[in-house]
Amino acid sequence: MTAEKDTLQRGPDGKLRHFLTVEGLDRAFLELIMDTADSFASVTEQTVKKVPLLRGKTIVNLFFETSTRTRTTFELAAKRLSADVLNVNIETSATTKGESLLDTIRNIEAMHVDMFVVRHAQSGAAHFIARHVAPHISVINAGDGRHAHPTQAMLDVYTIRKHKGDFHRLKVAIVGDILHSRVARSEIAALKILGAEEIRVVGPRTLIPADIQSLGVTVFHDLAEGLRGVDVVIMLRLQRERMTGAFIPSEHEYYASFGLTEGRLEQAAPDVMVMHPGPINRGVEIDSKVADGERSVILQQVSHGIAIRMAVMSMAMHHQGAGGVA
Repeated sequence: MTAEKDTLQRGPDGKLRHFLTVEGLDRAFLELIMDTADSFASVTEQTVKKVPLLRGKTIVNLFFETSTRTRTTFELAAKRLSADVLNVNIETSATTKGESLLDTIRNIEAMHVDMFVVRHAQSGAAHFIARHVAPHISVINAGDGRHAHPTQAMLDVYTIRKHKGDFHRLKVAIVGDILHSRVARSEIAALKILGAEEIRVVGPRTLIPADIQSLGVTVFHDLAEGLRGVDVVIMLRLQRERMTGAFIPSEHEYYASFGLTEGRLEQAAPDVMVMHPGPINRGVEIDSKVADGERSVILQQVSHGIAIRMAVMSMAMHHQGAGGVA
């Protein structure tokens, strides 16, 4: 499966064709994505925040479920690369008319587009689209079901690299709703590839998948134990929209056991950094004092997201001969 993913993601020349998952990629390739993002980070500080790499290219944000933050950062990244952007919110159009996924793809392909950025509630949707698109089109997975969210994982490890440099001695705790999180799976894969010393997942039993240890993580059901001595804490959003049934007694009780407060953060290393892929439920997963405090890099994650998405888009377009930094 990993080999199949890799041949789907990368062409015979090793260049990125689609970006669907971090699984199957190696450390050098993840570092190349981050190095490419470094070259774009300075663009956002310029008066004219644009580079002409993707001028004349058309990128389609194909979102089958809403995510304002992810769509907005992809749109900004595309525009900073000078691409034209088309936002298609399928929730309100094609599927309500009974149009199939492939019909939708074929219709948009007929408009001579170059890239699909896909967000879908079904795991594997981005892979399915990548297998069926025209040969010149790239597909970026902007989150599929409970499966993967590779650009979020990349912007998170990029943020960690900016602050910590090396991954080899890092202890990272991912806290909260692991079960419903596509981010957690991608984070674990990226951190493993980059050589993090220890990856912990922390949460109530109802929100930790039974087979999670097979990914090479240590499981904790007690927040104080899980945070002891860690260098990085990644808090996850409680994904209430994905929950059917009672996974937690109440948000109040969840916060009492697993909410990140200044007091609980004292268990971690003195120079711990606090992350959250957003949007934050304040007073549920994290106390406002921590979210807005000096340990938090939550807003930096957002701005790094634009540079990472610029990097991935430019690298994927490279296989079309669009030039690029890769």
